Amino acid sequence: MFYSLTGKIVHTEPGFAVVDVGGVAFKCATSMGTLRTLRLNGSATLYTHLNVREDALDLFGFATQAELNCFKLLTAISGVGPKAGLAILSELSPEEVALAAAGGDVKRFCRANGVGPKLAQRIVLELKDKVVDFSTGELGADFLQPGGPSASGNAAQAVEALATLGYSPTDAAAAVGRLDSSLPVEELIRLALKGFAGA
Repeated sequence: MFYSLTGKIVHTEPGFAVVDVGGVAFKCATSMGTLRTLRLNGSATLYTHLNVREDALDLFGFATQAELNCFKLLTAISGVGPKAGLAILSELSPEEVALAAAGGDVKRFCRANGVGPKLAQRIVLELKDKVVDFSTGELGADFLQPGGPSASGNAAQAVEALATLGYSPTDAAAAVGRLDSSLPVEELIRLALKGFAGA
């Protein structure tokens, strides 16, 4: 129904933001990742998803198309409702979700509030083949649509470099997925190689 909302951010609280669009204020449930990008009284565009239930219409808004697509993929998994989807995206970026799923890193999903080991295993199992194109080291089409932001971040570049060095893409993704993706590419590669040597 709504593709996106562009307007002034008039209020924020943990878990949601209010966007004033031409005098109509929309309350959008959102992740902490999106909230960190918003400025009170500043202008913003949120990509939206309307969740229709018998007793409510819930609007979700995200700073990027990638985060919205990731939210939709997560909530399509049995047992992952909107609350768990937001909790995961408050802990992990879409790129980190992709790397954790590809690397089978169940513990990383368990860091999200309300996600236990069984649900985390189901998420990994269902997302494993959907999220990463290992030939390029980038996120799959389900995460990023044409014109969306680039996913070739530090972690993806590190996975690609390790694959070039002869490691299997799955092993490379698992090794990099256990590391902090905000580290420089060279540091990610060095730490992953150190992990392989100690294995």
